[in-house]
Amino acid sequence: MINPKIADHHLARQACIYIRQSTMGQVRFNQESTERQYNLADQARSLGWTPEQIRILDRDLGHSGEQATNRDDFKTLVSDVAMGQVGAIFSLEASRLARSNKDWHRLLELCAVTRTLVFDGDGCYNPADFNDSLVLGMKGTFAQAELHIIRARLHGGKLNKAQKGELHFPLPVGLVFDGDRITLDPDQEVQGAVRTVFELFEQESSAYGVVKRFNELGLVFPRRAYGGVWDGKLIWGRLTHSRVLGVLANPSYAGTYVFGRYQSCKQVGPTGEIQTQLRRMPQDEWRVVIPDHHAGYITWDRFLTNREHLAANRTNSEVIAGPAREGLCLLQGLLLCGACGRRLNVRYAGNGGLYPIYECNWRRREALASQHCMSLPSKPLDHAIAERLLTAVTPLTVKLALQALTSLEERDRSIAAQWQRRIDRARYDCALAERRYEEADPSNRLVTSTLEKRWNDAMERLLELETELANFERQNLRSITTEQRQQILQLGRDFPRLWKASSTSARDRKRMLRLLIRDITVAKGPEPKLLRLQIRWQGGATETIEVRQRPNRPEAVRYPDEFVAKIRAMAELHDDHEIVAQLKSNGQTSSTGRPFTVSMIRWIRHKHRITGPSLPAGTLNVSQVCERFGVSLWVVHYWIERGIVSALQRKPNAPYAITIDDCVDRRLRKWVATSSHLHPPSPTQTV
Repeated sequence: MINPKIADHHLARQACIYIRQSTMGQVRFNQESTERQYNLADQARSLGWTPEQIRILDRDLGHSGEQATNRDDFKTLVSDVAMGQVGAIFSLEASRLARSNKDWHRLLELCAVTRTLVFDGDGCYNPADFNDSLVLGMKGTFAQAELHIIRARLHGGKLNKAQKGELHFPLPVGLVFDGDRITLDPDQEVQGAVRTVFELFEQESSAYGVVKRFNELGLVFPRRAYGGVWDGKLIWGRLTHSRVLGVLANPSYAGTYVFGRYQSCKQVGPTGEIQTQLRRMPQDEWRVVIPDHHAGYITWDRFLTNREHLAANRTNSEVIAGPAREGLCLLQGLLLCGACGRRLNVRYAGNGGLYPIYECNWRRREALASQHCMSLPSKPLDHAIAERLLTAVTPLTVKLALQALTSLEERDRSIAAQWQRRIDRARYDCALAERRYEEADPSNRLVTSTLEKRWNDAMERLLELETELANFERQNLRSITTEQRQQILQLGRDFPRLWKASSTSARDRKRMLRLLIRDITVAKGPEPKLLRLQIRWQGGATETIEVRQRPNRPEAVRYPDEFVAKIRAMAELHDDHEIVAQLKSNGQTSSTGRPFTVSMIRWIRHKHRITGPSLPAGTLNVSQVCERFGVSLWVVHYWIERGIVSALQRKPNAPYAITIDDCVDRRLRKWVATSSHLHPPSPTQTV
């Protein structure tokens, strides 16, 4: 017998058979329910729909009905209903369509508009009919209440079992279930790997040190696979920093049974959808803690000590800069690596940690690289940012900032006034809708229901505008009092003195710096020892400054080209002694800070091939005379000492200026040619 609610326009459209089960376990083991849902197609054929009109929607098998995010067929069903292509929806239970009241009532509203029927095991419903719509709404409410009751019952039983230490959950590597008891993994290699992690942490006192030593020793660490063909098997691989933190933070290794380390919470995602995430709970909020529940690798006291070490080692965070600490590094927590985008860590090296260093060690920490992205001494960067901060915070800049803030306040007040006008109009519309509703005849429900809906819509619109205005005033509206303005101006005048005061601690300087600077990105420049710091101020403005690092020792003691050119120019007119005297009179010192000596100037001249002062015109030096007559230096000096040639010397140890005219030249050549000392006779001539 055909249902009287089914009309011809229903049979002219599709009949959708919606099939869903919440989990893949239900799909696999509860196949009777799946078969019953597929058999709804026979019911649709018996009611008058042809096989071509019947559409099976079964892609949502194994998906929960709490949300429509991952249910593609439910989205398809809603869109087809909205377009008027569906005549009837068949489901085993009405709650199969949606467990969320929002999705459920939205579907019913669309079904009522497009006159789509809803079939379940209890009968046929027309959402356009008030009584049927009421029944369907109550079914959706009961389904959601049923979920709450089932969840509370299951969670209560779960908690009761956990309080006895009998609730099973996946164990970390190194621990296994032996029946109902938790024992150490019988594999000695697995036990050795876990024990090695704890032993190395006692020696190194840092998770990064454990990773470094583990990889230096060539060891591997196991992890247990869950699901798939490798379910339950061990997979060996490199030890990472995150794995070490997971091992050190897990109380199961201390023989303690813990339930409630993580708790699920719902949040609104970026797309507006409700998402469920796990949140780590602090230790004092763990639901169940049973000490000495099973055999462990360390004691509970050792576990607490390890956590204290980890907390003390933490110097930064990947999301926020972390608290300002007492260390010497001014930019602790503010620097970002220009290569990988990670936040730079602080490390104190040298004698007693007197030399702080900024370094990005993420790749090396995760055993992805053998070197740091960058490792920089802190002093040049801290000095550059401090100087920029002192030049930025001046009475003039503070006054200009206050003037800009005043203009922003005026603009915000004009925008707030416009918001207030919108709210006034919304209030008028709400009052008008209320008067129209009150003036209508209550017995005329066709009119009063429409007026009541308009009144509700006007009130909702008014509440939305008031909420948006409150958010605008809280987030964007800028306002400053006269007293605060005077305090800010006074701070601009006193800021340099406050910054440099000996009573100002390093932590206070860091706090003042973070009030003005959001973060700083460090990138290496095109030249060696050149860094580019991109400063992002709290107001959103950015600027880039260049910082040159301190050169290496060879570069530091190397004389610059300007100084070498100066020595070259002085050497043309003066000897080494005169150059030293002039440099000392000018107060100049060597590259190492010592006074200049003659040996230093001679070394500079030798290294850069700088000749001495030029000789007077028409004169020769000793080397030139040697080359001219083909004699040695000793012969020339013999000529000078005997007065054979005329030689002048400006100062002791200064080069000789020798004058040789044509007469002297002929006499010397004849002397050289006939000298028996220069040309001794051969043995045959002697005989």
